[in-house]
Amino acid sequence: MEKKFQLRCTKCGHITKDYKEWFENKQKCSECGSNWSKVEYTTDISKVKELISKNAKPDSFYAYFDYLPLNNKENIITEGEGVIPVEDCPTLQKFAEKAGINCKVFVYRNDLNPGTGTFKDVAAAMAASVLKENGVKQYCVASTGNIATGFAYYLAKAGISLSVFIPQDALMANEAEISAYGQRVYRVNGDYAHAKKIAAEYSAKYNIPMSGGNVDPARVEAKKTMAFEWLRQMETFPTVYVQALSGGTGPIAIDKAYDDLKDLGLITQYPKYIMVQPSNCDPMTQAWEKAKKAGFPDGWEQDYPILENPVTAVPTLATGNPATYPIISSLVKKSGGEIISFNESELYDIARLVAYEKGVRIGPASTIAVGGFLKSVKQKLITNGDIVLINIGEGVRRAPKFKEEMIYTTQRIDSIDDCEPYDREKYRKILWSKFDKYL
Repeated sequence: MEKKFQLRCTKCGHITKDYKEWFENKQKCSECGSNWSKVEYTTDISKVKELISKNAKPDSFYAYFDYLPLNNKENIITEGEGVIPVEDCPTLQKFAEKAGINCKVFVYRNDLNPGTGTFKDVAAAMAASVLKENGVKQYCVASTGNIATGFAYYLAKAGISLSVFIPQDALMANEAEISAYGQRVYRVNGDYAHAKKIAAEYSAKYNIPMSGGNVDPARVEAKKTMAFEWLRQMETFPTVYVQALSGGTGPIAIDKAYDDLKDLGLITQYPKYIMVQPSNCDPMTQAWEKAKKAGFPDGWEQDYPILENPVTAVPTLATGNPATYPIISSLVKKSGGEIISFNESELYDIARLVAYEKGVRIGPASTIAVGGFLKSVKQKLITNGDIVLINIGEGVRRAPKFKEEMIYTTQRIDSIDDCEPYDREKYRKILWSKFDKYL
């Protein structure tokens, strides 16, 4: 039987023949020690054209099984994630028009993933399937919250025990959900960087595989299928991609999809990346601005700050030590894009506006992405003719305190005399007025 895939080191080109060997080598290249290898497939990539046709009706991202690092379909763990809708967003499109920019705006509804309702579901489902196929019974991960919750859910379905290391400021709702699936939680007295350090020590001490992070081949290969879905659902591929940024698997995955498909003529333009960080935890933005001001001198990709114990209103984006900055910044520069930050004080106003206009309650990280779009309009990072796709990374279900901050129409009363009919339309004017400064 012909081998389906292999892993090639991005640093030295060494081939790891399969996942068995990958796990034996501690998920690193046996030649140079790099933890970043890309998956290569033997299946003819032109088959993708059939999979993205208008007649295709996938039931999960596993419809792209021939281009995923799994050999046996019996090992698939899935809830039907990854075939979420791309929806047009006329509200934001009209906002851009008011600023003099004629563009199309779409949102990618990761909040509708049926597992845990986040951008992490496809990655977690893929990881669970790969671990199951390779007989892994124990696994560990360090996380600010979202990826850990996804892993906890899907690994539980695969019968795999997971130890999760979260920083001290991780959301209680995430901790509760992880624990509910019977997975072990270690809340570390420290920031995300410290949680990763202890997780790595735990992995070494007990010889338990640890998630490879943002360049983990399973995560990258699963998330690249979002580009396949865009091709299936959209008439043209987005020219601008907007995402809230913590570690950055999204742009890495899109880049992998582009490399896989570039010879088929399906993607005629590499999308511009606009990566958005919260203002209280934006080390990549700081590094990017410094490099841009200096004209991107030699070695600029390695120069970035490390924020100790960052305090942010978006704990899932609280990555103070941006180890993936060299990769992400290079991809952003290649795309002609930008790394920006968005003021956290405006998160609730964004969330209220989206709920009012779209009837969609987005989570904290998603508000950062939408806010980044507004700021990009102001800074003319988006131009006439662009096709913009905003990644709605998660809904609000695991952020109950954030949901409480959405309250803005309540009036306290003592009697009927304190009540009067009202016109809902007045709230639209109030909500939009807060963003006039971006026009």
